[in-house]
Amino acid sequence: MTGQETETSTKATPLSSMQSRSQLGAFGAIEIIALALSALWLLGALGAYMLTPKETPTADSLLQLMAMLAVAMPLALIWVAATAARAGKAMRDESQQMQAAIDGLRAAYLSQQQNASVGSEPSVSRRLDEIAAAARKTESVLATFQTARQESARAVLPDAPLEAPVATADPGQGSLQLGAPEAGQTAPLEISDFIRALNFPETADDQDGFAALRRALQNRKSAQVVQAAQDVLTLLSQEGIYMDDLRPDMALPEVWREFAQGVRGRAVAPLGGVRDRSSLALTSARMKQDPIFRDAAHHFLRRFDQMFAEFEREASDSDITALSDTRTARAFMLLGRVAGTFD
Repeated sequence: MTGQETETSTKATPLSSMQSRSQLGAFGAIEIIALALSALWLLGALGAYMLTPKETPTADSLLQLMAMLAVAMPLALIWVAATAARAGKAMRDESQQMQAAIDGLRAAYLSQQQNASVGSEPSVSRRLDEIAAAARKTESVLATFQTARQESARAVLPDAPLEAPVATADPGQGSLQLGAPEAGQTAPLEISDFIRALNFPETADDQDGFAALRRALQNRKSAQVVQAAQDVLTLLSQEGIYMDDLRPDMALPEVWREFAQGVRGRAVAPLGGVRDRSSLALTSARMKQDPIFRDAAHHFLRRFDQMFAEFEREASDSDITALSDTRTARAFMLLGRVAGTFD
């Protein structure tokens, strides 16, 4: 049933009611029968009166009143019955009309529900397309990281490993051991490069950021942290959570050092400085519902914890402050608070 048919059916109900009321004002079969019975009764009463002998005493007022009642009462009963039958017929007609109107409304409601369900399919498809586009965008960003890293590696490493830049680095700049060098592992990573890598390149043109990221990925232990951070940042972006949008309360370096030394509980609670309720709620829901996200988050938290325990031994307070302001550290604050790491 279309909307026009619905409107027509709703308009037809008052019209039919007016017609039924107009029919109540006109004579029908019930009224004709009542008139016929009344006429027959009056004729019979008149005939009985005419056939009554003249010498019958009629002067008594009580007898006259009883005779009038005997004539009038049947007439009243006839018209009461006619009125009741007429009202019953009107009620049946109105009940049928109301039932028809209810059926029309039910059919219109079902039609609207079907149209709404059909109309919602394009919106669901659009939502799925948006999710797919976001996933493709994330993949393209990761591909940009990988491509830029490979191009930088080909440009900087033609034949020899990167040992000369480390040797000619600023003497005042510390280096990050992150464990003893192993086979296939380059020289110790500079702390500034490590911090820069944990923040990831700002744009596709951030050559310094890509160079720091490349050097961090060449170190086995730092690469584990960086790759774990990439995974959780990608998963968080699927929920619309970006580290640049978070403005956590920054904890003092002393608190970070206590955490690195194994202190837990209220003493390190300031590390969970993320206050964004929507990000916390979305992350908590994803942690409960998605086992892949939960495993990636716990893996990242373990890697960050292990890395920071070694980082704290050689880092200055300014280094810890710089690291705590990176995207990786913000992800650690967010996921650590949701997972109860700082409780």
